[in-house]
Amino acid sequence: MSTELHRPGVVVVGGGHAGLQVAETLRAEGYDGTVTVVVDDPHPPYQRPPLSKDCLGGEDAAPLPLRGPRFAEEHCIDLRTGVTATGIDRQRRTVHLDTHEEVPYAHLVLATGAANRRLTCPGAELDGVHGLRTLDDAQRLSAAMTAARRVVVIGAGFIGLEFATVARARGLEVTVLEFAPRPMGRAVSPVTGDWFAQAHLASGIDLRLGEGIERCEGAGRVEAVVSTTGDRYPADLVVVGIGVVPSTALAEQAGLETDNGIVVDASLRTSDPAVLAVGDCASFPSVHAGIRSRLESVQNATDQARHAAHTILGRTDDYADLPWFWSRQGPWKLQIAGLYRAGDDTVVRGDLTAGKFSVFCFRQDRLVAVESINRPADHMTARKLIHERVPLTPAQAADPALDLKTVAHAATSAA
Repeated sequence: MSTELHRPGVVVVGGGHAGLQVAETLRAEGYDGTVTVVVDDPHPPYQRPPLSKDCLGGEDAAPLPLRGPRFAEEHCIDLRTGVTATGIDRQRRTVHLDTHEEVPYAHLVLATGAANRRLTCPGAELDGVHGLRTLDDAQRLSAAMTAARRVVVIGAGFIGLEFATVARARGLEVTVLEFAPRPMGRAVSPVTGDWFAQAHLASGIDLRLGEGIERCEGAGRVEAVVSTTGDRYPADLVVVGIGVVPSTALAEQAGLETDNGIVVDASLRTSDPAVLAVGDCASFPSVHAGIRSRLESVQNATDQARHAAHTILGRTDDYADLPWFWSRQGPWKLQIAGLYRAGDDTVVRGDLTAGKFSVFCFRQDRLVAVESINRPADHMTARKLIHERVPLTPAQAADPALDLKTVAHAATSAA
């Protein structure tokens, strides 16, 4: 497709949850210009959360598509899969592709996501050491699990623990090394982190806290992992889950401001008003965190995508959607509304022994986050309470006789 045949419209770089949502919202809101979505992954856009769970369960599970097979055609979207954006000419407002094409834009949305943080210890390059981010990663890892017996997982974050529970369910011996004193330490309160540590230990996972990785050993293929304590763990499969880094290379090459992500304002515009950024790659002023943040979640990706589409269409309100997250780890579903911060006061509601409880997090006596384990009703109520800023005291949260759903409904009705 030549530049002459392509009227400048909206170009979206990235075909994950954020990228496709931008395109869909534009069409749903009546945008009639050209919409081009550039996706470097060769597969049709798929959902990422199942990659660390359902796609590794031992069956030949197909990836869940993000949209139907005729989505692009029905919405008049030029979806380019297996194509990489190699550069941005902001002066000419064109995106350069590895197909040697230039696509003009009136607005450009960067939904470039993030990439796995690389393991840098000796032996990290050995066969049998895997990351998990893409469908190809999941397919390689699923195949490797069929021949594996002993697995070492590096990192006890969401991805590491989700994989560990799947591997344990498939009968593998699983050791998890986590340098921090508790799992998911950056994302959840100490109460929730400590509970999950005990739950995973009880399930048969050898969770080693305060213990990082020193090196991987093996002759061409990994055979063992040596930790920072000097302990040696035999392994024929190693999975690395030590976080991600935002994909900012394209933005940096174009001279856009970056700082742990592509810096955007409250409307999600970058330092160039014609360029927006959304999802895992975007560093934005969060009204809920009170600081500039970068969130890695499907909710944030899709909500920011809708907001970016509205910004392109001329709306001027600030992005203020409530962040929420989930993680399924074996029989436990963790759902989080809001953002916990170290030092927040916590109140437990429910039964920790039964594994059905919620942790209500307060900052200066204001409810800021709720972490629910196998209590989906609490999670839905918490989203209303926090979003509407419903006054709630720690004593009320701790009172099992108080119906929080009624409290949230009454406050919403009064408003």
